[in-house]
Amino acid sequence: MEQQCRDLINTLAACMVANGADPNFANLISALLGVVLVATLPLLTVILLIWVERKFAARIQDRLGPNRVGPFGLLQSVADALKMLTKEDITPAGADRFIYNLAPIIAFAVVVLIWAVIPFTPMHVGSDLSVGILYFVGVGSIGAVKVMVAGWSSNNKYALLGAFRTIAQLVSYEVPMILALLIPVMMSGSMSMQDITWAQGGMWYIFSAPLAFAIFFVSNLAETGRAPFDLLEAESELVAGYNIEYSGFKFGMFMAGEFMHVFTVAVLTAVLFLGGWWGPGVEQIPILGFVYLGLKTMAVYFLMLLVRNTVPRFRIDQVMNFNWKFMVPLSIVLVLVQAFLLRVITSLGLAPNEAGDFVSSLPQTLILLLGNLAIIAVVLNMIRNRGRQQRLADEAARSELAHPAGAPAGD
Repeated sequence: MEQQCRDLINTLAACMVANGADPNFANLISALLGVVLVATLPLLTVILLIWVERKFAARIQDRLGPNRVGPFGLLQSVADALKMLTKEDITPAGADRFIYNLAPIIAFAVVVLIWAVIPFTPMHVGSDLSVGILYFVGVGSIGAVKVMVAGWSSNNKYALLGAFRTIAQLVSYEVPMILALLIPVMMSGSMSMQDITWAQGGMWYIFSAPLAFAIFFVSNLAETGRAPFDLLEAESELVAGYNIEYSGFKFGMFMAGEFMHVFTVAVLTAVLFLGGWWGPGVEQIPILGFVYLGLKTMAVYFLMLLVRNTVPRFRIDQVMNFNWKFMVPLSIVLVLVQAFLLRVITSLGLAPNEAGDFVSSLPQTLILLLGNLAIIAVVLNMIRNRGRQQRLADEAARSELAHPAGAPAGD
C-alpha cells in the first residue's frame, strides 16, 4: 500500500484501486486531476507575474508601480481581473458571432496545451511524448489561427490589418525558432523534452550552443509579440491590433493568454537550454526539480522583461528584414555547422559517456562552443564591413549634396 501511494501525483490511480475504487473511475480522477493542475498552475502564476512585470517596468522607468490595492499592490492584478469580468461584453453587429467568440478560447487553450509536455521533475511530466518538440511546434502554430480568426471575424479593417501583420510576423519567426530547436534535438538524439533534460545532466546546452539559445530567445520574443517586436499592437498605427473589437472577459482571455505565453516560453527555454529541473540533489529529492526549474525560468523571464523595457520598437519592415536577411541564414548555417561538428565528435569518440557526467561532456562542449564562437566572429566581421560600406556611402552622398557635380568652384 505504501509503495502504491508514495507519490499521489503519479500513483493516484493505483492508490485508489488499492483502496477498493473502480479502476476506470480511478483513472478518470487521476487524469482529471492532472488536467486541472496543468491548466491552473500557469494561470495562477500569471496573476502574480503581471504584478511582477508591472513592478519591474516601474523600477526601470523610475516609478513605484502598483502600491495601493493590497500589501505592496499585490492585489492589483486581482482587481484588474475582476474589473474585466464585470465589464460589458460587446459583440460588433457585423461580426461572425461563433468564430468571434471562439478566438479568445483558442488563444487561452493553445498555451495551456503546451504545458502538457513540460517536465517539472525527473518523475513529474504531464505526458512524456517521444515527439514532444514536434508537439510544441504544432500546438504553438495554432496561435496564428486565433489571430486570423479574431481579426477576420471582427468585421473591422484595423483588426484585419493587424491580423495580417501579426500572421506575417508569427509565420516568419517560426522558421528560425524551429531551426534552433533542431540543435538540442540533435545533441540529445531525441525529441522528448524529458530526454533532452536528462541529456543536460553533465552540461547545459546554453554552453554548447549559445547561438541556438540566442536565436530561440529572440524568435520567441517575436512570437509572443513582446518589445521590440510588438508591432502586433502598434497603438499609433492599428489602435490595438487584431483584438481591437474585444472587451471585458474575452479581452481578458487574450491578455491572460499573452502573459501565459511569455511565461511558457521562459519555461521551455529553461528546459531546452538551461538543464530544466537539473540541480544538486534532484535525483535523491525529485521535488527539488520544481525549485530549480522555477529559478531558471525566472532568470529567462526577467531577461525578457529587461529587453521589453529597454529596447525601442522596430518598424515592421525592419522586423521582417531582420528575420529573413539575418536570423534565417544564421540559423541555417548554425544547424549545418553543429551537425558537422557532432558528426566529427562521434567519429573521434568524444561524445559524453552518460548523462550527468560533467567531465566526459567537456570535450564535446568545447568543440561545439568553438564552432559557435567562430560563427559569431564571422558574423560580427560581416556586420562591421557592412556598416563601414554604409558609412562610406552616406559620406559620399553628403559630399555630393554639399558639392554637386558641375558646380562652380568656391561657391
